[in-house]
Amino acid sequence: MRPTQAPFPATRLRRTRQSPALRALTRENSLSADDFIWPVFVRSGEGIEEPVPSMPGVFRRSVDKIVDAAREAADLGIPAICIFPYTGLEERTEDCAGAWDPDNHANRAIRAIKAAVPEIAVMTDVALDTYNINGHDGFVENGEIVNDRTVEALVKMTLSQAEAGADIIGPSDMMDGRIGAMRAALESEGHQRVMILSYSAKYASAFYGPFRDAVGASGALTGDKKTYQMDPGNSDEALRLIERDLSEGADMVMVKPGLPYLDICRRVKETFSAPTYAYQVSGEYSMIQAAAEHGWIDGEKVMMESLMAFKRAGCDGILTYFAPAAARLLNKQR
Repeated sequence: MRPTQAPFPATRLRRTRQSPALRALTRENSLSADDFIWPVFVRSGEGIEEPVPSMPGVFRRSVDKIVDAAREAADLGIPAICIFPYTGLEERTEDCAGAWDPDNHANRAIRAIKAAVPEIAVMTDVALDTYNINGHDGFVENGEIVNDRTVEALVKMTLSQAEAGADIIGPSDMMDGRIGAMRAALESEGHQRVMILSYSAKYASAFYGPFRDAVGASGALTGDKKTYQMDPGNSDEALRLIERDLSEGADMVMVKPGLPYLDICRRVKETFSAPTYAYQVSGEYSMIQAAAEHGWIDGEKVMMESLMAFKRAGCDGILTYFAPAAARLLNKQR
């Protein structure tokens, strides 16, 4: 039962808001660079930083430039980066064999980062969409995205990333049973220390558009992903998915997208008390950037306000393209 507070004027709630010092003392949630995982895009080539047109300020980088980004992140106090590969249509196949190739862009980037910036944690993406000619997270057979055969491929992808040196595996595919299969494979192959941050509650959202441009999936995707990603109208289902993934060996769980699903973040954290993350996805990022570029909002302030919303909702951390900009601002404020 909530305690009764004294009536006005004995209680004046504005007392705690009257100065920066008092606001700092009574602030319930705070942000730091420790809260961020920075998603970055790797591509072929050397010395390349290629802007993503639909994501102002975001680049596709060659492996050498990804190493520079990892060094920048470490210098800013960002604890982890997450690698996503860009693949052109000519690199995509029906069998998706590039996904577990030891020398694909992502695995080369993992090895290069761990050699040059060993103190930063490297997270990866596990899904077939960036290698699949159909643009889907799983194999397509007779128009159906098949589950069990896809899980077998995802396990191979997981092991190739673990062997390259990944610290955190990020399954974003939403296939049933994949966490248990990945955990069993990691244990049996001697990768007991590798963590799994599962995209447990990933919704079939319209906010992913710019990301699909960034990884080269927009032109490849046939149909939609509604048979494996979640219905935006569902909330209880998210809790069932979180419970399943934790029971199968996930160390951390994620809600994706972020701001439109803060209610899910709160329910997950309150129900399970597990490490809970949200992905502030490309559409969220690009809307803020576009409005800021037009002068409609104060981009810096809206960036920080949006990130604080995740902490207020109970998130332990945030995957965000704003990570470097936000970290610089927070470091100045210390």
